[in-house]
Amino acid sequence: MFDLSKKHWQWFAMLALALVWGSSFILMKRGLVALSFTQVAGIRVFFGFILLIPLIIRHFGKINRTNIKSIAIVGYAGIFFPAFLFALAQTHISSALSGMLNSAASLFALIVGVIFYKSRPLTNQVLGVIVGFIGAVALITGGDFGAIFGVNSYALFVLIATIGYGINANEVRFKLMNMNGIQVTSLSFLFIGPAAGIVLLFTDFTVAFQSPYFLQSLAAVLVLSTFGSVLSLFVYNNLIRHTSALFATSVTYIIPFFAILWGLFDGETVNAIQLGGIVVVLIGVYLVNLKGKQSKEILSDR
Repeated sequence: MFDLSKKHWQWFAMLALALVWGSSFILMKRGLVALSFTQVAGIRVFFGFILLIPLIIRHFGKINRTNIKSIAIVGYAGIFFPAFLFALAQTHISSALSGMLNSAASLFALIVGVIFYKSRPLTNQVLGVIVGFIGAVALITGGDFGAIFGVNSYALFVLIATIGYGINANEVRFKLMNMNGIQVTSLSFLFIGPAAGIVLLFTDFTVAFQSPYFLQSLAAVLVLSTFGSVLSLFVYNNLIRHTSALFATSVTYIIPFFAILWGLFDGETVNAIQLGGIVVVLIGVYLVNLKGKQSKEILSDR
């Protein structure tokens, strides 16, 4: 049985999320062949909303005055704005660079948690976040760390999106603990789905319809929406509840590993530094989830 209160299932969930989200950059790239970035993001969010309507209706009664703000924050900070920011960024930067910058999510989860949510991370968690980030950079750059300084301004959109992920993780961890992942995910789409639909109404599909790759691009975005924005979020939001915001967002460190696997299928090679990066990443994630005197982040006012 899939029980996220057990350690081995937590690691399995993290690897599964990394596999799905590690494929999202390729799917976005395929979607952008025929669609604009607003259409890719808008369809991704709106289609997710359509899929979740039955669950939204079922769990609608869970919304109340104490959690409505948090649910909206999770929707916009963790799903809506990142969808548009990542799609926009990938019109001018590579998928590999997006994957590397996406690794900053755990760093921002730590920073946002300490500043705004009165989180008290353990020393090993702070160390794990830093170690994991270093490993992720090595994994993506293959040792050519100077490549980091050659990025263009569109990379900033990815960093802004990862700040949103940090806010999302802490909001779920500290404000929505009485709701499970399915409830949080479905109800958050209630707030962002109609907004995405409005955005789509103001986009011109004329060029997209004329493209011979329209159906392929549309299929890529629908797959991205189903697996990357709906099913994976069920697991992710539940993982936050059973572990910590830092451990859950550490999945972004492992995503580059699966991006490399996709590259191997395309005939790319992996060097020794990247293999070492994989080991460093796993050490970092292990440190983040290592039990100490305090097992999880603690609110000072609890």
